[in-house]
Amino acid sequence: MSKAVIFLADGMADNPLPELNGKTPLEQADTPAMDSIAREGASGVFLTLPKGFPTSSDAANMSVLGYELDKYYPGRGPIEAVSQGIKLLDDDFAWRCNLVHVDSNGVLLDYSSGHVDDAVSRRLMLLLQERFGSDKLVFHPGVSYRNLLVLRGEEFSARVDYHKPDSSQGELADDLCLTPLDDSHEARHTVEFLENLKTEAAAFLATVSGLEGLSNPPNWIWPWSPGKRPCFPAFKNKYAGKSGAIISAVDVVRGIGICAGMDVIDVPGATGYIDTNYEGKAQAALAALETHDFVYLHVEACDECSHMGDIDLKLRSIRDFDSRIVAPVMDALKGRDVTFAVLPDHPCPVKLRKHTRTPVPVAVKGPRVTPDGVTAFSERLALTGSLGSMDKDGLMRLVLGL
Repeated sequence: MSKAVIFLADGMADNPLPELNGKTPLEQADTPAMDSIAREGASGVFLTLPKGFPTSSDAANMSVLGYELDKYYPGRGPIEAVSQGIKLLDDDFAWRCNLVHVDSNGVLLDYSSGHVDDAVSRRLMLLLQERFGSDKLVFHPGVSYRNLLVLRGEEFSARVDYHKPDSSQGELADDLCLTPLDDSHEARHTVEFLENLKTEAAAFLATVSGLEGLSNPPNWIWPWSPGKRPCFPAFKNKYAGKSGAIISAVDVVRGIGICAGMDVIDVPGATGYIDTNYEGKAQAALAALETHDFVYLHVEACDECSHMGDIDLKLRSIRDFDSRIVAPVMDALKGRDVTFAVLPDHPCPVKLRKHTRTPVPVAVKGPRVTPDGVTAFSERLALTGSLGSMDKDGLMRLVLGL
């Protein structure tokens, strides 16, 4: 039976950089395994972040998996709540809640508080819950800076506009306030409630001991991307009974998998950063493919390096993705009836340090894919490929042979 693997390098696509003699990091890095997919298969581009939706990894990964955003996009908060096993009631509104660092001038300096350690983050979230938690408000610790806040009750609304923290670094925090998206009492009340909470939480975090040695200690909460309990069609039902598994370190991608009824595979040591357990993820993918038709193998590291603005780390993350994820999986499956695809979920240009809507490069190699003469995997060469411009569930149907 035919099998398929998507290798997803979060935020890998970029812009040409003068520091790299006009090449993108993907063009500069040594990527023989990804290049082989392009050379022996077909290439194109995929619009994963259409206008009208946030430039966020939840929307982008839903797009790659073929879930129509206009029908199913719920917001990032509720997707991550599903991943954490948080049961959302009918009148619950889940928000992503970053622990961020705002400097003494009021500038949002670091969306991740230096990729704060899990233990520190969990302690702070539990302290916030102890201080501010109520029947209307619950803080939930997650992984590192990626945490959640749930507002409970009909008095609240998700009709609130927000600023993504990883897209707003270097800006004054007071210029990035929440705003209501309509004139309803609920939306206005939600904004007032959360803006007051942000102020009080900042004052509280300033009194917490044990953070003095951190370079960018968490000193603000940043609620964003709210929504209610998600409802997705099952992956099996959407794709002719095909079974799927997801491997990822981050709640947003794991949550999408759970919402879609896919099996989510735990990998010890998977961190969502450059120190993740690459070898463990590769082995988990091979094991999952023995019992599933499709594996979605997601690695976060490129995106985090891009948000940090670190070109060298981004180059390293691309090389590691190629040599420690793509190459060993393909080598182990050589000669079998497997279709391979590789792409980022969205661009994250290292100079901008935030996501953009530019279509991403994609390459697909498999027994039923006709090679098109593209010689390597890159942003520019993908534009010349025979797959053209893809969207919706076109990529998934090609990969699954449907």
